[in-house]
Parts: sequence; C-alpha cells; structure tokens
Amino acid sequence: MSTLKVFDPPMCCTSGVCGSEPDPTLARFAADLKWLQLQGISIERYTLSQQPDKFTAEPAVLSAISTASTAALPIVMLDGQVVAARAYPSREQLTAIVGLAAPLAAESKGKSGGGCCCGPSGCC
Repeated sequence: MSTLKVFDPPMCCTSGVCGSEPDPTLARFAADLKWLQLQGISIERYTLSQQPDKFTAEPAVLSAISTASTAALPIVMLDGQVVAARAYPSREQLTAIVGLAAPLAAESKGKSGGGCCCGPSGCC
C-alpha cells in the first residue's frame, strides 16, 4: 500500500477551519485526503509547529526547508519521493500522483464540499 505524507507549514490545525479566517484551501485538501483514505491510500500528515522531528527525519524535506525556509511547505511525498511542494495539490492531481482513476464529478464536487451531486446541471 502506498503512503502519502504531507508536511504542512506551522499552523494551529490542519483542517483549515480554525481561527477567525478559515482557509478554504486547507478545508478542501483535508477533504481530499479523507477521500484518498477511503480509496485505500495511507495518509500521514505532519505540522511543523507540532511535529518538527518528522521534518528532520526526511532528508528531502529538511533540505527544502534549509534552502527555502517554510516557503518550501507544504511538501507532499509518496513512498519517500517528493511529488508536490509549495502548494496543496487538487484532488485530480492527487489521484494522478497515487495512480487512481480520476474521481467522478459528483465525488469531486458534491461529497467533499463545493456543490451538490443531484445531476449534471448542478443543484436541484
């Protein structure tokens, strides 16, 4: 089974729904990771402010941070290889990264926030 590791920049939570200004990108990405888990992909997620030892244990992550500081984050790795950096990949990009079939439009939009899935024209 593949393992996708996400190394987040320092923040209080990875959901994106904390604080006075929730980050919709983080909320979308969290939903996309949950979807990947339902597809059988193992997910490990680390935050620099809470698990710095995980960042120093990965040579590629440590090198990126040494070179570009936290601007290098987020970093996404699949089975030890960096597959994305500096931005959170979309669900479509994640499916390609892990080698899954592309999600249906209803799965992509309706079930993880961002619309409903009652028909091809949108909401009923």
